[in-house]
Amino acid sequence: MARPLDIPSCVGKMKGFVQAHGRLPTFSEAQKLLGYRSKGGVSNLMAHLARHRFVEKDRHGKRVPTSLLKSGLKLLGAVQAGFPSPAEEELIDTLSLDEFLVPNREASYLVKVTGDSMIEAGIFPDDLIIVERGRSPKSGDIVIAQIDGEWTLKYFEKTAGGVVLRPANKKYPPLYPKGELIVAGVVVANVRKYR
Repeated sequence: MARPLDIPSCVGKMKGFVQAHGRLPTFSEAQKLLGYRSKGGVSNLMAHLARHRFVEKDRHGKRVPTSLLKSGLKLLGAVQAGFPSPAEEELIDTLSLDEFLVPNREASYLVKVTGDSMIEAGIFPDDLIIVERGRSPKSGDIVIAQIDGEWTLKYFEKTAGGVVLRPANKKYPPLYPKGELIVAGVVVANVRKYR
């Protein structure tokens, strides 16, 4: 006899898996995660989740979680940062901050900022920056780089004379590599917690 679908429990376990791994479990992983004896039970569950919009297929036909399975915050609308305007709270969607801030999850990592050389770029001590490795830096990108054996966070700039790393604080001079320059990644987001 087929095991009855305990949908709330299954959805909770699937949400936990998606949060931990950033993807849906394979049928084998779902079978083990949910305690099914066969992959047929998992197939029935996936069909049920698709009917209720927890799962959909991407343009390549691969099953992917929708925002209903992703952990996230409710997106309630927009607010005017200029002149005040009447505002109404309206649920627009559920937004995963990972999905919003991390374009390439596999190549990204977090770094805690120390020092004040990038404050004019809005990056302050104790901020967390999200860095993507493997991306070729362009002039104007903020990068983490090792210059002559020392690590730093600066603007990347190509000039006729070579590469310059520029701070975003007038107290600091630009850095010109005398020897080796290794760009470890490009900053794609900055996270600050207001206390």
